[in-house]
Amino acid sequence: MRTWLHYISLGLLFSLVFTACGPDDGLPARGATIDFPLLDLPYAPESYTYKVPAHFQELPQPDSNLATVAGVELGRRLFYDPILSRDSSISCASCHFPEAGFTDQLAFSPGIIGEKTLRSSMSLINIAYQSSYFWDGRSATLEEQSLHPIEDPIEMDATWPEIEARLRNSSNYRAGFRAAFGIENSGEIDRYLAAKALSQFERSLISGNSRYDQIRFNLNGFFTPLEEDGFDLFTTEPSQDHPGCAHCHNALMFSDNRFLNNGIDSTETLDGFTDLGRGAISGNPFDNGKFRSPTLRNIELTAPYMHDGRFATLDEVLDHYASGGHYSPTKDPQITGFPLSPYDREAMKAFLLTLTDTTSLKDPALSNPF
Repeated sequence: MRTWLHYISLGLLFSLVFTACGPDDGLPARGATIDFPLLDLPYAPESYTYKVPAHFQELPQPDSNLATVAGVELGRRLFYDPILSRDSSISCASCHFPEAGFTDQLAFSPGIIGEKTLRSSMSLINIAYQSSYFWDGRSATLEEQSLHPIEDPIEMDATWPEIEARLRNSSNYRAGFRAAFGIENSGEIDRYLAAKALSQFERSLISGNSRYDQIRFNLNGFFTPLEEDGFDLFTTEPSQDHPGCAHCHNALMFSDNRFLNNGIDSTETLDGFTDLGRGAISGNPFDNGKFRSPTLRNIELTAPYMHDGRFATLDEVLDHYASGGHYSPTKDPQITGFPLSPYDREAMKAFLLTLTDTTSLKDPALSNPF
């Protein structure tokens, strides 16, 4: 059992590792950096235990990047630090902030020059349980995903050599990378270690304490009659009379990790989509117009909806599915439309609101450390 002395020692360690009270003091790359020796800095790795709800499955971690206390803390600083963008004006958190379910509540996110991204910023909640990343699944691992936004010209518009130099020039980050990974000199700080740290932190963005979780798994409280009816509609097998939402948004994550065309665009041809989605990655024209089924956890907080943020409200989303959507060659056959009475609409929305979990989003361990 840990004692108060353990926590005092841990606090002293991090006071040595991260001494700045604001975003980092790293400098832009200007030629070669000095290769600082780091063996005199603390390195005492301690395994990090993720706060996984009892009714969740074990959180997956790659053997090559098992979380440590120092690694998660380093990742948290990198996530909130604008040092990763070309002009140090935006951070990962600029498009993914806690109170919005780790989205930015925009249809398209402005990058460092104000140009808008091509798709909406996805929620990072329970991202550890995904099997691929981005709306189109272009990255197979969270570590790989973490590399992309930094060099995207619309997003952070930096280069990894420049960012690596900044991190190596920073006394705070030299100490942080030493504590997290045991490196012996600052020249070992690179994009891959940064991605590992970011991934360790992002795996800690766990949400499983909503009213739904309390009622269904902790036997704490009951659904209202309206919520219960909404739950029944949500989980009913798809038919002409019911939406069958759980067909795509199932199990504990409320996402099946598949790529589907839900009929939001109309085209008669396979190449007629404005955004090819998964097809642009797989090269299979029958994947055109397909996008990841996002989690519905905290959906109350993550409007606007769809990959292009076209629906501002849950009412608009329900109207779309009730209509059956638009025809296109790759449209999922389960999207057929259904009668939506005023009562059913309110019941569905009432159930979806039970998926809101503000307690985890307010966890200080997930907040901005600066």
